[in-house]
Amino acid sequence: MTTHVYQFPALKDNYGALIHDSASGATAAIDAPDAEAVIAAAQSQGWTLTDLLITHHHADHTQGIPGLRAAFPQLRIVGPAKEAARIGALDLEVSEGDFVKVGGLEAKIIETPGHTAGHIVYWFEEDEIAFCGDTLFALGCGRVFETPLAVMWDSLSKLGQLPGETEIYCGHEYTEANLRFALTVEPDNAVLRGRAERIAALRAQGKATVPTTLSLELATNPFLRAEQASVQAAVGMAGADPAAVFAEIRSRKDKF
Repeated sequence: MTTHVYQFPALKDNYGALIHDSASGATAAIDAPDAEAVIAAAQSQGWTLTDLLITHHHADHTQGIPGLRAAFPQLRIVGPAKEAARIGALDLEVSEGDFVKVGGLEAKIIETPGHTAGHIVYWFEEDEIAFCGDTLFALGCGRVFETPLAVMWDSLSKLGQLPGETEIYCGHEYTEANLRFALTVEPDNAVLRGRAERIAALRAQGKATVPTTLSLELATNPFLRAEQASVQAAVGMAGADPAAVFAEIRSRKDKF
């Protein structure tokens, strides 16, 4: 196997990630929350950064770009075409269905507007890995700032069609708070309750709760489950349009 992923904490509750192709030596960072943290992570693995893959324009995902460019002058910076003007410094602008190669590894671009209007996900299909930024979290999803709520539901539904074994890497350690909310929606979900025990154990040891898998999210994440009768009943919207159910769940989480 030539694909290696190294995840590391940055800022207050962000995660950075590196994906490395040992066959070619190419290494990409996913987002740039903090240049020093990314550089230290690369050095700890003995990897040289060749690419930077940006998911969206928010500062806690882009503010490290200048420092990384200074440290790695040949760095290729990739990001969403629809947010290029807000990010700046992009060497390659990508859109839905485009492909990006990192050495011998290949990511397909999935546009997932909602958290921001031009947010993208990098799906390494062959490696069964998706870097979802702030669209999909363990047991949660990003706040919806720049689009109607139904747009975010469409984006989550698109991700929900990926293979269940896909490993989901996300931009933040929000799982404990997301869990508390999820239990208010589906307190009798046995899979969710079992997951709660595992999350508590991980956090007690100071360990990360991500990556997760899509199949686990489909079984426990209320934001992906707006089509489920149990979730619709829980929010008093049995038989309603799943987009409307999602909007109600997201609204409740915003106030939680």
